[in-house]
Amino acid sequence: MAVIVGWITESVREILQISGLTLQSFLVFSTALFLACFLLKRRRNLPPYPAGRVPVLGHLLALGRAPHLKLTAWRRQYGDVFTVRMGMEDVVVLNGYTAVKDALVDRSELFASRPPIYLADMILGFGKGIVGARWGPEFRQRKRFATAVLKNLGMRVGTGSIEEKIREEASCLCNRIAEYNGKPFDIAHDVTVTVANVICSMVMGKRYDYKDETFRELSEAVAAIMAELAAGSIISVFPFLQFIPVVNRAGINASKENFKIQNVLRQEISRHRENLDRENPRDFLDFCLLEVEKQEKVEGLTEENVMYMAQDLFFAGIETTTNTLLWGLLYMILNPDIQNKVQQELDAVVGEGLPTLSHRSQLPYVNACLLEVIRIRSLAPVVHHATTESVKVLEYVIPKGTQVLLNLYSLHMDPAYWPDPDRFDPGRFLDAEGNVINKPDSFMPFGGGRRACLGEQLARMELFLFFSTLLQSFTFMSPEGAPTPTTDGLFRLSLTPHPFKLCAIPR
Repeated sequence: MAVIVGWITESVREILQISGLTLQSFLVFSTALFLACFLLKRRRNLPPYPAGRVPVLGHLLALGRAPHLKLTAWRRQYGDVFTVRMGMEDVVVLNGYTAVKDALVDRSELFASRPPIYLADMILGFGKGIVGARWGPEFRQRKRFATAVLKNLGMRVGTGSIEEKIREEASCLCNRIAEYNGKPFDIAHDVTVTVANVICSMVMGKRYDYKDETFRELSEAVAAIMAELAAGSIISVFPFLQFIPVVNRAGINASKENFKIQNVLRQEISRHRENLDRENPRDFLDFCLLEVEKQEKVEGLTEENVMYMAQDLFFAGIETTTNTLLWGLLYMILNPDIQNKVQQELDAVVGEGLPTLSHRSQLPYVNACLLEVIRIRSLAPVVHHATTESVKVLEYVIPKGTQVLLNLYSLHMDPAYWPDPDRFDPGRFLDAEGNVINKPDSFMPFGGGRRACLGEQLARMELFLFFSTLLQSFTFMSPEGAPTPTTDGLFRLSLTPHPFKLCAIPR
């Protein structure tokens, strides 16, 4: 009993630190909800609960700062399907390739909605864009329209591709890195600018300089929002706490940072409206403003929808790709033999020039290395969906509107498919003849089905060109005497590396 009490005490202290709650505030809402929590009956025939559920908060304490790790650990004990209690709500968790593929691909439409999550909804406009939109004709029309526009703007291989723009940004990044003269530096901001310039050129028709103060504020705002979303889980579970300023620190901070981003986007929309060439749309905002006027493909599209759609592209187009590149460089530092093998293949195939997409099929080890980075540090370790109809999973019935967590981390770290999953090994993605295995089982980094990432093709183009260009131009290593960088990620929209410094030695 003493052990259990001690565990609960430590868990409460942990969540207070994460959420910014005071003990007094915690006791107030705990007391208010305690009786209701016990009176509410659990919905019938849902999968079983893991241990660690406490009154009022449910499993929130047990999940802690790294829910993907806890969910994966529970999978080993409770199986692929179980239920976690998030405050007053039952949330079904799907783990492993079979269960996740069934939901994302085989029966995609039944799991294609989004649940109400207060902080995320506040940032994403309560479904007015694409990422946070509930399942329905509005979501389908917006996503179909956005995908078509991005393809029109170059999200494709071949004629009219955005490849040259990506290669230009890769060269700019190499020039920027060369300015550090092999001295230790944190590459995160420079990589962020490079990735952002690709999506900003497509969305707004502009790029930012590495020293641009406006963009520095924007990138810091994005990082702050992601941190606050993770810190504010208590507000999303108990939305009424938004009315308590001290408790809702995460929501207030996220809203303030989000205003900066939306202010820039609204200014860009205004500028585009004033200079709109209806015969020759230049970028995503131009195409959207034309659609606002015509209402041909997206019924009821407004400028507010356009702002939130652009914001979705801004968030999704920067955060995950940037973090994947940072993880790639970090694993190259930690595995110099693999880095050397990547460079040998680049030298043999590309020579003294810079890589192009036409080289991709000739660089199996480079591709395998990138796929291993994506596997070992998932783009999105856990994704939130909701059921659109009542659906049966195993012997359980999941009601319509139930929140479902898809634990993609459990796919990518499953020892049944990936022996010794914590070891970085690009050879996992090569067959006996040395060819790349692009679509192995238990590997779904971009999701699938109705909610598959609409920017997957762009992300794959960027990752290949940026990664191969960097490794062709520099050898990366830790600063002399520096501690070994950790590979424990920070749980946000994607797994984010802890800040680290490196040295880039020109080749």
